[in-house]
Amino acid sequence: MPLLHLASSSAGVGQRTGEQQAALANGLAGFAGLIVHRPYIEISTVLERIAHKHASVGVRPEQYQLVHDHLMSAFSEVLGAVASDKLLTAWSELYWLVADALIAKEAELYRLFDIQPGKNWRKWLVVQRVQETERVVSLLLEPADQWPADPFSAGQYVSVAVPLDEWSFQIRQFSISSAPGGNRLRITVERAGTPGRPAGAVSAYLHDQVSLGSVLLLSPPFGELVLDDSNSPLLFVSSGVGVAPLISMLRHLVSTGAERRVMYVHLDSRAADHALRFELEELTAALPGARRVVAYNDLTRAPAGALALPLDFQSLGVPTNARAYLCGPASRMREWRAALVNAGLNPLSIRYEVFSPDLWRTYS
Repeated sequence: MPLLHLASSSAGVGQRTGEQQAALANGLAGFAGLIVHRPYIEISTVLERIAHKHASVGVRPEQYQLVHDHLMSAFSEVLGAVASDKLLTAWSELYWLVADALIAKEAELYRLFDIQPGKNWRKWLVVQRVQETERVVSLLLEPADQWPADPFSAGQYVSVAVPLDEWSFQIRQFSISSAPGGNRLRITVERAGTPGRPAGAVSAYLHDQVSLGSVLLLSPPFGELVLDDSNSPLLFVSSGVGVAPLISMLRHLVSTGAERRVMYVHLDSRAADHALRFELEELTAALPGARRVVAYNDLTRAPAGALALPLDFQSLGVPTNARAYLCGPASRMREWRAALVNAGLNPLSIRYEVFSPDLWRTYS
């Protein structure tokens, strides 16, 4: 379903709990709120991000009309007598303001990558599987055909389509956790779902049914949150599997011999849940002058120097002229952003990777 990043929320879970459906209406309301109450936020940045999400799953222009019709019908049903023709017309105009902008951006991406929407899937072979933690697995992939791997930039992601049954597929997006270059890429996948919530269909499939030799359907790499090529200091902040795209950025810095000042902050529940922990240690050690900070709720078997959560960013001495990249749950990233701004960072230098249907609120 197009519009507002619905396809990339936790596959299966969002649809069964109603989160994806609610996200569509909430997203439209969020867009209106940003225009009215926060005009200083660069709306094009949000639209660019959504367009990349949509292009990665092959959204087509004609699908926007279907979503519009169902959305307006839902508004009319929920609002009842309040839903005057004038009100519904206003919401319809707002919807097409967003939709037309997304259609144009997606068409530009399809031209750029020379692909046809819905026909961009390619078979990849699983050549290595590593159980990073109890809930996180990494899959190393290479093309199952004779053609070279699709190039990507550090920080991008791919969509993975897995069969639910013989008639349908479910799609989920996963960050690439390997460095650009070469003929392979790696995705790092957390098993979705928590106690009391259904497991994510795609992540469960990748954890339980994929092994060496399995073949997966992947989209070309997409994503606008890529590592910039300036000489500014870098600040990375991650939580949970949010470490994945930032590890890709670190690997790129190491492989290119970058000398930029780097500070990496990772927050997690405990050391045993810290995916790619030893890679993080190795990569920061390989970068001249890089600084690594890890903090956990539970310090049992934590590495030397680990801090206890909550973390006071102001006490860390973060470089105030840094370009910051954040990846984790949307609610935590809003907290991090506020803390970093209080610590002296320019809000415009703070960027997010967002994988949730709560996209608009992240920018509020």
